[in-house]
Amino acid sequence: MTVRSILFFGDSLTAGYGLGAGLAFPALIQARLDAAGLPYRAINAGRSGDTSTGGRARLAETLARHPRPDVFVLELGANDALRGHAPAITGANLDAILEVVRHHHAPVRCLLLGMALPPLLGGPTAAAFSSLFGEVAARHNCAFVPFLLEGIILNPALTLPDRVHPNAAGQRQMAEVVWRELHPLLLTEPAGRGM
Repeated sequence: MTVRSILFFGDSLTAGYGLGAGLAFPALIQARLDAAGLPYRAINAGRSGDTSTGGRARLAETLARHPRPDVFVLELGANDALRGHAPAITGANLDAILEVVRHHHAPVRCLLLGMALPPLLGGPTAAAFSSLFGEVAARHNCAFVPFLLEGIILNPALTLPDRVHPNAAGQRQMAEVVWRELHPLLLTEPAGRGM
């Protein structure tokens, strides 16, 4: 049986900041894959502190180590928002990342995990930031989670003391949300072109 790969490419949320990769949602997804008998290997390419610009810069190195992923899960942008990066820059970086991945392996299926600015920041920048993820997903025909941290961020029951990074329970909730969108992708054969 051929084992296919799912490449999770993201920041501290993917890496499992404060917990370790074994408790991060990609590892929890691997447990679901194994339980379901699906021949996929989850690869955690998360790097704490990464922005979309940093992710774009390290993508070639990651693809050299993990070429031709069957599924690419992109989770970047939270640090862009926290550092005040313009939404247009974040969108351009996410576009570029997905274009490079498709160039390396055209049949790849993708899942984009969206972010949102904390409510206290508000204003038009928050709206532009939140909407850019759906626009990128539509341009690249990606499955899409609108806000990965919905119900988690600022919730003391689901976060570490910083109220931002998920604790083990928060990682389990993220895994549940990601699995709902990821599982259908794994049950379909890749298209001959595009994502």
